[in-house]
Amino acid sequence: MPDENRAAGAAPRTLFGHPAGLTILFSTEAMAYFSAFGMQALLVLYMVRQLDFTQPQASFIYGLYVGAANLTPLLGGFIADRFIGKGRAITLGASLMALGHLAMTWDSGLYAGLTLVALGNGFFITSLASQIGDLYAADDPRRERAYVIYYLGINLGSFVAPLVCGALAQAYGWHYGFAAAAVAMVLGLVIHIAFKPALSASLAHSGRFSASSSPEAPAASDTIKLAAKLPLLAAVLGLVILFRLGYEQIGNTIALWIDGNTDRMLGGFRIPAPWFQSLNPLLIFTLTPLLTWYWRRREDAGRPIPTLSKMMLGCAFSALAYLAMIGGAWEWGVHGQAGMMWPLAFFLFMTLAEIHVLPIGLALFGRLSPARHASFIIGIWYSAKFVASIAAGAFGTLWTALTPTAFFAVNIGLALATMALMYGAGRMGLNRALAR
Repeated sequence: MPDENRAAGAAPRTLFGHPAGLTILFSTEAMAYFSAFGMQALLVLYMVRQLDFTQPQASFIYGLYVGAANLTPLLGGFIADRFIGKGRAITLGASLMALGHLAMTWDSGLYAGLTLVALGNGFFITSLASQIGDLYAADDPRRERAYVIYYLGINLGSFVAPLVCGALAQAYGWHYGFAAAAVAMVLGLVIHIAFKPALSASLAHSGRFSASSSPEAPAASDTIKLAAKLPLLAAVLGLVILFRLGYEQIGNTIALWIDGNTDRMLGGFRIPAPWFQSLNPLLIFTLTPLLTWYWRRREDAGRPIPTLSKMMLGCAFSALAYLAMIGGAWEWGVHGQAGMMWPLAFFLFMTLAEIHVLPIGLALFGRLSPARHASFIIGIWYSAKFVASIAAGAFGTLWTALTPTAFFAVNIGLALATMALMYGAGRMGLNRALAR
């Protein structure tokens, strides 16, 4: 059926040199990520402190929720493409997510809330993100910059959310933090609905839509290309999943450590533990331009860094992040509290690790995807986080079975083992295969 976003209209407005629709999508996504990361920053602490869950239970539920939220986009994207259209999928997804956050303002609404948010995310994330490219003609040079702007919207919401929701949770109670997440999602939905005519005008004039919205059958040559590349993609995906076992502890066991073992007093003010979750997006803002500048200089000089070499360096940074936490565990053992410098160092190194692994892997998947299978391949990339999150949640249950030092040391060993596997894969020709 035709997507309602393809309606014709007057010549589209532009803002800052881009279609007005980009600002609408940017604002909607910023609100959505505020709600999602605000709730996520509180979740494990809420289950342990408020609901009296054991740490292994809370860690497993956290991993199950994050994993489910990254599996549902496969189903939501399919339904949007084949049945209801992207605009209706965004509205449905945002509504479900708002209801889910609202449900979590009651203790009894935990499971219903997490289910609704995970389902809503499936409809919301794929449809909203895919409309970025739909705003531009295929040869429009602004498209790449548009994705950078969109990514900033994601991290803007992720940065602000733990500060606001964490402060409300500490000052007034957990449910006020979840209520703030619900309000943000409602605001995102209002923005999307109120400015839908402007978004539709931008989409209608992009020149990317054919007369029919029915998907084209993939050419046989594309299917052959996909079959040839699947082993390469599977190898990269397996390595990324291993990396994520340590990375996904940021909102899980690391959040518990900061809450219970870190001296968070600063000038007489006790910093809320969820505020530390804002360090990751803040550092992404700061470090990404520097790293991309350095990588571009290497490329211009004819010395590009191979894909696997970047990802290996990311694993090394992950090992350094957990080495910093071992320093914190040592100080905690001596003085009964660890200084804030240790989690600050952890977030610095882990953000460097993230930038070297996750966006590099996503870009690789996009580059290797035959055009008519692109959505399917990108969907596999995101759904793989389901596997990684479930595994990371189960991995986090070791937190109470091991001493903090031992747990952090296991993460160092995991990072180094993943780096060794990447090195071995490169020696076997994976780097050359990925470069073709």
